Amino acid sequence: MDTFLQVVVNGVMLGGLFTIVAIGLTLIFGIVKVINFAHGEFLMLGMYLTYLLTVGWGVHPYLTVVAVAPALFVFGALTQRFIIQPLLAAKDDHVQIFATVGLSTALINLALMIFGADIANTPASGLRSAIELGPVRILAGQLWIMVAAGVLVFVLHMMLNHTRTGRAIRAVSQNRAAAQLMGINVQWMYILTFGIGAACVGVASTLVAPLYPTSPTIGTYFVLTAFVVVVLGGLGSITGAFLGAMIIGLIDSLSGFYIGSDLREAVVFGVFLLILILKPSGLFGSHTTLSHVSP
Repeated sequence: MDTFLQVVVNGVMLGGLFTIVAIGLTLIFGIVKVINFAHGEFLMLGMYLTYLLTVGWGVHPYLTVVAVAPALFVFGALTQRFIIQPLLAAKDDHVQIFATVGLSTALINLALMIFGADIANTPASGLRSAIELGPVRILAGQLWIMVAAGVLVFVLHMMLNHTRTGRAIRAVSQNRAAAQLMGINVQWMYILTFGIGAACVGVASTLVAPLYPTSPTIGTYFVLTAFVVVVLGGLGSITGAFLGAMIIGLIDSLSGFYIGSDLREAVVFGVFLLILILKPSGLFGSHTTLSHVSP
């Protein structure tokens, strides 16, 4: 029983990790309606920035969030303004997808030029130490990631539902033309949303960097699962992304332990495809959207 409980707890912690990586992606898609294939590379940039600040200045990795999150916000806003926005009027929506794929490739190669293919290890600062909670053990870093995931979901929920800016964002998500007629600057909402989504990735990178080695291709490791989480939870759903991440985390942990670690990805994607066949909109897509994000 203790072993099963440990596996379940590991799955929940993994779900928290998937949440913080995927939440920015689902926010961007829910508003801008663009699938950002460079999302993993945003995470990679944040992890490298965390590494440089931690090693160069000797600060705790988590304290770098005060620089990393704003830096990613600016980078995301500039990406929207100068790469995505000029393409929004294109007749073929695939042009926007190709643009983010091109940005992804460019960022990976830029990282290879600057840092090389060597792995960079951000100092753990005690975050890999185990905490015993009764019969289960949790890494300190995993616990902080889970807490951060809950806080991010709550903050975004409150912002979207109880602030003027949040209501404007939701209005743009529901009907762009109507939002413009009501005096909302749609282009600014797109830039702001893309920036917020990128800032969420910045927060994720400061939490992930002490636990995972940083390399130019580290984003690929996370982004595939992030896309699964976003689609499973319902494209554009904040709470759906959280619940989808928990499901994927549990499936990953349980299948890895009881079936085999080399088959867990096959199980995850197999369940993912089965759910899409039965419910193409995702498990929570019809109930939790950016236009209605109440749990």
